[in-house]
Amino acid sequence: MPTHCSRLAACGLGLLTIGAMVATPAEAQQQSQTITIVVAAAAGGFADGVGRTIGERIASKLGQKVVVENKGGAGGNLGARAVVQSQPDGNTILVSTTSMAINGTLYKNMGYATSDITPVAIVGSAPESIVAHPSNPAKNLREFIDAAKGKSIEYASAGVGSGSYIAAEYLFKVLAKTQTVHVPYPGGAPAITAVLGNHVGAMAVTVSPVIVHINAGRLRGLGIASEKRYPVVPDVPTYAENGFTGFTAASWVGFFVPSKTSSASVARLNGAINDALKETAVQERLKRFGLEPRYGNPAETVSFFKSEVDHWGKMVRTLGLSIN
Repeated sequence: MPTHCSRLAACGLGLLTIGAMVATPAEAQQQSQTITIVVAAAAGGFADGVGRTIGERIASKLGQKVVVENKGGAGGNLGARAVVQSQPDGNTILVSTTSMAINGTLYKNMGYATSDITPVAIVGSAPESIVAHPSNPAKNLREFIDAAKGKSIEYASAGVGSGSYIAAEYLFKVLAKTQTVHVPYPGGAPAITAVLGNHVGAMAVTVSPVIVHINAGRLRGLGIASEKRYPVVPDVPTYAENGFTGFTAASWVGFFVPSKTSSASVARLNGAINDALKETAVQERLKRFGLEPRYGNPAETVSFFKSEVDHWGKMVRTLGLSIN
């Protein structure tokens, strides 16, 4: 990305590339319109990085200006609300995470309904995990849970309402039938720092930001909530290997538009995003974020999103979680 975009990104607003090409009058009118990508998170995180990476390719492939705006807050609801209230013309796109599948059940009032938004593409995902400071004698999740019999499991996360917290609470309380002491932090980075310093012995976290620490031996991966072992941390056993079969949970990054956006516009954006995902440079960038690229046409994307709403909704309801 050009240097001037990097400087603007620090301010939460970036102007990406313009694809200059000869166009028909109808295409020229489309190209004269700017696409606004609203990232429902602060600048600098993996959702922001993915949004800017894909946004740059959309600009090139569709021949339109693309502006990225960061609008974090309320678990992603502020950014989502802004997109829901925009014109459904395919020129305002939300980039958000698994929170889009969680919040409809978790929040009493999001300011919009899940049905007000349509998924265009889910571009990358990474499984949830439990990690511990290497001084912890447990070598895996089963040993960690067994050691907590008769007492509570203490662990950190990026806060109540995050996918990592919900998946961990469901694992510990519902599946393992243990009690927990949750230590919330105002973000993943301070929580990771706390576990690295052994201020808190363990953490529930999407595996992406702790891959480097696991591979360096600074943290121990106790278990990972994927169907099979994750290639970038091959020594970390799955939850199934620890006796919790059938339970998976992952964080992902997706692109959304208002639900009244035409199917033609959704297909156009979906095609541009999937084309971008085929580029080696984009795949490598996603992998640096710890994400496995995902592909899917509009129908497959909608089906996946609905299944995630059901999956996370079940956990939220079972745990009795609610945010006003």
